[in-house]
Amino acid sequence: MKVVSTAKLKEELRQDLVTSFPDIDFLFYPAIADAEKTLPEADIFLTYGEDLKEEHLETMSKLKWIMVISAGLEKMPLQKIKEMGVFVTNARGIHRIPMAEYTFTTLLSVAKQTKVWFEHQKQSKWDRSVRMEELFRETITVIGPGAIGSEIARLAKAFGMKTIGVNRSGQSVEFIDDVYKMSDLNKACATSKYVISILPDTKETKGLLDSAFFCALRPDAVFVNIGRGKTVIQADLLKALQNDELGHAILDVFEEEPLPEDHPFWKMDNVTITPHFSSVTARYQPRALEIFKENMRIFLENGENYINLIDLDRGY
Repeated sequence: MKVVSTAKLKEELRQDLVTSFPDIDFLFYPAIADAEKTLPEADIFLTYGEDLKEEHLETMSKLKWIMVISAGLEKMPLQKIKEMGVFVTNARGIHRIPMAEYTFTTLLSVAKQTKVWFEHQKQSKWDRSVRMEELFRETITVIGPGAIGSEIARLAKAFGMKTIGVNRSGQSVEFIDDVYKMSDLNKACATSKYVISILPDTKETKGLLDSAFFCALRPDAVFVNIGRGKTVIQADLLKALQNDELGHAILDVFEEEPLPEDHPFWKMDNVTITPHFSSVTARYQPRALEIFKENMRIFLENGENYINLIDLDRGY
């Protein structure tokens, strides 16, 4: 049995896989172009989910399982994968801690105006008039609360915040006080100072956050997108910010990545930009591979209860 990986794994993690499964032939490559000759031999394919195309799948007649060591699947040829009878698992859930920590790093940065601190330090300027706010007793709404949203809500409770969630079903989520259905999205966000989107990129969510959504928010609201860039109509967000209809935007993801150097967001005081790295820490790959290893054991035992098995029709 052969596992072909294009996930650029660290050497110690590669060695751990080889040691953990001595009867499996692991083939590690830095990119899918380097793996093309061995793709036809792959029973299992290990990837970040951004490199696999339909033309690759045409050659992979032995393929049974794809493990994506990230959460996003929007670049995967899911329909072709489904037609081939291949199943997909991903690393959903491993981002819970780093993305929740990122969220509160940025929320506190805006509330306490740390950009101003750093600028004053550069100028050797002693200024105690900087206006700072508290998170205490503010309301935070999480759009698309799963493992990440629940962790954000848990941390919010430590700050004494009221928590609201918005999901498809309206079913309760741990640490969230009130949960609304997606049909009540604007209502759920209308009173919140902080609005966090963790939405995946699917048919239902693409362009969901538009001018009507931003008009429904408080004019001093802070909007955070750590989900997917294409869930937001970026031009509508820009207009809301330019017209002072929104207090601040914290953006880790964008419609086009990298964000073009000439985009207005770069020079706006009420925008914080990061390069799609809210989930990245040194523990990312080890956590993802723990899921892979557990699923590998299930696979070798002909089991069924895989961790993070993807519904190929929904895309998550």
